[in-house]
Amino acid sequence: MLATHLADIPLPATMEAAAQARALRDAGHDVISLTLGEPDFPTPPHVIEAAHRAALAGETKYPPINGTQALIAAVQAKFRRDSNLVYETNEVIVGHGAKQIIYDALVATLDPGCEVIVPVPYWNAYPLVTRMASATPIFLRCAAADDFLPHPEEIAAAITARTRWLVLNFPNNPSGAVCPAGHLARIAEIMRVHPHVWIMSDDMYEHLIHVGSANATMAAVAPDLKDRILTVSGVSKTYAMTGWRVGYAGGPARLIAAMSKVQGQSTGGVSPVGQAAAVAALNGPQDIVAEMRAAYAARSAIVAAAMDAIPGVRCAAPRGAFYVFPDISGLLPMTSPGGVTLTSDAEFCAALLTEAHVAAVQGAAFGMRGHVRLSTAASPAALAEACRRIALFCEANTAKQGPISIFG
Repeated sequence: MLATHLADIPLPATMEAAAQARALRDAGHDVISLTLGEPDFPTPPHVIEAAHRAALAGETKYPPINGTQALIAAVQAKFRRDSNLVYETNEVIVGHGAKQIIYDALVATLDPGCEVIVPVPYWNAYPLVTRMASATPIFLRCAAADDFLPHPEEIAAAITARTRWLVLNFPNNPSGAVCPAGHLARIAEIMRVHPHVWIMSDDMYEHLIHVGSANATMAAVAPDLKDRILTVSGVSKTYAMTGWRVGYAGGPARLIAAMSKVQGQSTGGVSPVGQAAAVAALNGPQDIVAEMRAAYAARSAIVAAAMDAIPGVRCAAPRGAFYVFPDISGLLPMTSPGGVTLTSDAEFCAALLTEAHVAAVQGAAFGMRGHVRLSTAASPAALAEACRRIALFCEANTAKQGPISIFG
């Protein structure tokens, strides 16, 4: 009696891994969880104070579906300040996190038989929501040797008459890849030839770019394509506000209107208290963002170096976000310290949790087998201990039969 289209839709692997870690911790084990993309910093005090004031002032009623006037204005100012992008009031929407925005956009535009081009590795919401909308994700495999960037020529080859979206996510979850403006410009050249394709620019980690890299977003790089681009972001990662569930996007009015229809019938407007907090985050002091960015960059560099030092593991330092995405295919097959034969990244992560009590997420969850994702949004002490445990776990590596294919 359940919908048949849900049969092939799994729960998010990140959430499952986090739940397994919590269960083991609740059983009394010392577990280090590097699963969720959740800042370990507290929400800034002035943001919490703004929410408190809003609640006391009675801002607890049903809000507008697209967002309060104050938050829409703050989002408009943010886009102008950070990317020199100008959006009118009817070109902005606020959702229950960026995932709501992505859901709104895909459900509002996809029909059965449509296709969505998704570079690999990817955040798993893109293909899963695509399938929920009875459409088909088309995967483009991006290699570590190419900095996990999609080749414009391969994007061109993947586009068909059924293509409805190209999804771009930089800095990337899970790889931490950053796409330079010049590379985006080459992709824009391809997209100009295909006016029937929308472009989704998921910039959720836009402010968490490490030293030596610069953020670029498609609507700023190719302003002539702006009427086909949805620029997505939110306060979750930048301001350590994951639980507040406030995302937003700027895009053409006709698309925003369609997305508003979807949101109005699925969830409605975001809590006005949370929106007041988001206004304070966007309009308030930004020094905490620089502090968090520096911390994540330092942590990621240390963890990446520790992983790369393990025989059989390859790991370049990411350029953004707060993830490290080591390639463990050189270890496989291996025998764990507990005597379990491991032939895949999923088996590696399962044994790492049960034997070393370190929780990670298998690369297959992001479309790329033979990798694991480690969140560096944890304390330096926890990361150091996790690296120590992973290195000891990998010392059990036995003779290999050759590396497996890294693409799932």
